[in-house]
Amino acid sequence: MPSEGDDIVTPWDVKAASDSGVDYAKLIERFGCSKIELTLLERFEKAIGKPLHHLIRRGVFFAHRDLEQILAMYERGEPFYLYTGRGPSSSSLHVGHLIPFILTKWIQDVFNVPLVIQLTDDEKFLWKNIPMNEIIKLARENAKDIIAVGFDPKKTFIFNNLTYVGQCPEFYRTIVSIQRMVTFNQARGIFGFTDNDCIGKIAFPAVQAAPCFSSSFPQIFGRDSVGEINSCEGDRTEKTTVAQTSVGCLIPCAIDQDPYFRMTRDVAPRLGMPKPALLLSTFFPALQGSVTKMSASDPNSAIFLTDTPKQIRAKINKYAFSGGGATIEEHRAKGGNCDVDVSFQYLRFFLDDDEKLERIRKDYTSGELLTGNLKKELIAILTDLVTQHQRRRAQVTEAVLDEFMTPRPLYL
Repeated sequence: MPSEGDDIVTPWDVKAASDSGVDYAKLIERFGCSKIELTLLERFEKAIGKPLHHLIRRGVFFAHRDLEQILAMYERGEPFYLYTGRGPSSSSLHVGHLIPFILTKWIQDVFNVPLVIQLTDDEKFLWKNIPMNEIIKLARENAKDIIAVGFDPKKTFIFNNLTYVGQCPEFYRTIVSIQRMVTFNQARGIFGFTDNDCIGKIAFPAVQAAPCFSSSFPQIFGRDSVGEINSCEGDRTEKTTVAQTSVGCLIPCAIDQDPYFRMTRDVAPRLGMPKPALLLSTFFPALQGSVTKMSASDPNSAIFLTDTPKQIRAKINKYAFSGGGATIEEHRAKGGNCDVDVSFQYLRFFLDDDEKLERIRKDYTSGELLTGNLKKELIAILTDLVTQHQRRRAQVTEAVLDEFMTPRPLYL
């Protein structure tokens, strides 16, 4: 847990101690993950034979756990799969939610690997005051937003926990196996649980951990005879084989999710399974600045994928924190601060042209480019991003959604 004066970074709360945002160097040290060094970037690029995604090149995804192991598996021709997720607490994703999905799609494409996407509707039921039926509905709506990113249905399985746990006994068995290996004292130390938290919250981390193991997806990775568990069906008992395959797993996610997977990596060897690898990103800042991340619970801090061009323009112009001077004269004389300017920070995420981004940075820093013009650049890019996404989402019918969410074999 953080000490006094440290940034607050948990799976449920992010708040920087400084106006300049989270100190990621300190966070790497505190969490015990590794910075992505140049040598690893070069190895990554060599392995795939094409330029790295701009989210990796620019350090948006800046830290990792065992990424080199995934690259080694790929170089040896060994299989691995991708796992990421979303907690469905609102009817629409915001643009910050797209970041892990954009990179995950790119990784899926360049490595040609299967992907599982977990919708933690059970988590949101436990943490939010939302009825269960509404949570399940939100999960399906969020899944449509995710599908519209462009994932391949032949290689992608999307599931919500409240449904999948009843569809796949192996998923629940994996959850329970993890739960048995983590004490309440350990969970409290990792997640900060208190005596006032319901037991569902305390048990939940194992649910988010379970998709790290291929045993949770026998329909994808198959079953074998390494292990057997007695299962009861009606009044008879039969032997059911449990998937014990050792397929590697890579998880692209924001660094606030790392505590779940630190716990998972500790449990993995005792389950006879490989530790999941992680590719960790910085946070997508709220419109008001880098002290907090963009949140769906605050509509004025977020650009939603349902926003109109008019709403996008109004939110950027009214709320996007500026690193520019208080007056035009001051800005011309002293220039703008790209490190705190939200419009420039958003361009780092969504403008894929490195040369143009650098030109904007130089012009804004020198004072040649004014805040209003910088915001115009961002408005144009976000408007195009959101409207294109809305067009794709309109093509996601209930039948398409059911195709993605039906447990089935995937192309391996």
